[in-house]
Amino acid sequence: MKAKDFDRKLDRGEDITPHLDRSKARRPGIEQKRVNVDLPTWMIESLDKEARRLGVTRQSIIKVWIAERLEKIVV
Repeated sequence: MKAKDFDRKLDRGEDITPHLDRSKARRPGIEQKRVNVDLPTWMIESLDKEARRLGVTRQSIIKVWIAERLEKIVV
């Protein structure tokens, strides 16, 4: 399909998903990389307590708290 035909379908609100190769789709800026951090036991216990209170995982709390802090310093 030519780009102009694709754009026309998109502009009309037609379903274009059959024309997309999602196997190569990427979402820039959200690729993940694993890191290991050693924390004192009291921190882990505090994180777990807060995670239980909120009904989320420890990892979720860590990600949210780090993101909140980084949003304050990133220009």
